[in-house]
Amino acid sequence: MRILIVSDAWHPQINGVVRTLETTVEHLRRMGHEVKVVGPEPKGWRSIRAPSYPSIKLEFFAHRRLRRVVESFNPDFIHFATEGPLGWAARSVCLDLQKPFTTSYHTRFPEYLSARMFPVLRKPVTLITCAVLRRFHAPSSAVMVATASIEHELQRYKFRNIVRWSRGVDTALYQPYGKDVPAYAAIPRPILLYVGRIAVEKNIEAFLSADTAGSKVVIGDGPDKEMLQRTFPQAHFLGVMEGEALALHYAAADLFVFPSMTDTFGLVLLEAAASGLRIASYPAPGPVDIFSDPAARHFAVLGDNLGDALKKALTLPNNPSLPRRFAEQFSWGTCTQQFYQQLQAPTPQAVKRIKRFRNWLSRWWQRALALAFK
Repeated sequence: MRILIVSDAWHPQINGVVRTLETTVEHLRRMGHEVKVVGPEPKGWRSIRAPSYPSIKLEFFAHRRLRRVVESFNPDFIHFATEGPLGWAARSVCLDLQKPFTTSYHTRFPEYLSARMFPVLRKPVTLITCAVLRRFHAPSSAVMVATASIEHELQRYKFRNIVRWSRGVDTALYQPYGKDVPAYAAIPRPILLYVGRIAVEKNIEAFLSADTAGSKVVIGDGPDKEMLQRTFPQAHFLGVMEGEALALHYAAADLFVFPSMTDTFGLVLLEAAASGLRIASYPAPGPVDIFSDPAARHFAVLGDNLGDALKKALTLPNNPSLPRRFAEQFSWGTCTQQFYQQLQAPTPQAVKRIKRFRNWLSRWWQRALALAFK
């Protein structure tokens, strides 16, 4: 099959959405499918840097370009991964051409935007953002979400056609390599590690301000990095890492900390578990779903007080085989099969009725013109 994926998040960005898509595309191609991914054009007047995220490009006025892509590639299935300007343009193209599509909900934009607002504005901003997102996903044949928590959340916001698309982890890359990396050699243990984007919605300040023994290490980049470096000079910021270098630094830590309460899943949690780490987190969407299995209690602690959760997690037995066995349940191959199955969801009846109405209106208009100029 020919599969077209449109995403505002794509290379050279580094985040969970990009890692999910690139791994899924790789497995789809192994299955024999032809996959085309359309992301923002890196250059040109239509592409601008996202506010507070200079590494992220947003492309506007892409309707004509996307229409050419759809008509030339002629995909069997179309999927929109994001609700950005590229996603909206692709949605418009598909509705114009009467082509069905599926979507996915990767980012909790209502919570992300709310975290940047004054308290008095948070509720109205959340309600408005939810209404906009609900409109974006309304014509979708299937709205893919990663966990039960996010599914229930979207149901409360009156989203429809919600289906599950889980996530996996590369257990060949992420594994318990050992504790010997130069960056950790001169700092006291235990080493408490955070990996991810450094931004306000990730709640990293809760981790860095927790009163714990050892050293706090942050791997990643983002708009809040310089501010947090000034505020917490005792923390160690190692910058962006990928591939084997990142995997080695995971494995060499003693505890992984996930302070975010706004993520839809948290791929880094599976990467940390596959690396053999104990984990501390808030009981937020993502962690509560991933670690709902009783087996996770042997290496993961979720608590409303992150500092207490950190201390309790450090008292758990440091047995890398326990989180490793847990992570091995999450296969990217299985997740990709699930994604492919959801691509085949039937077109919603409401969208079919719109198509029939448009066809009727077109025929009526043609007959009216014919009679007018007869």
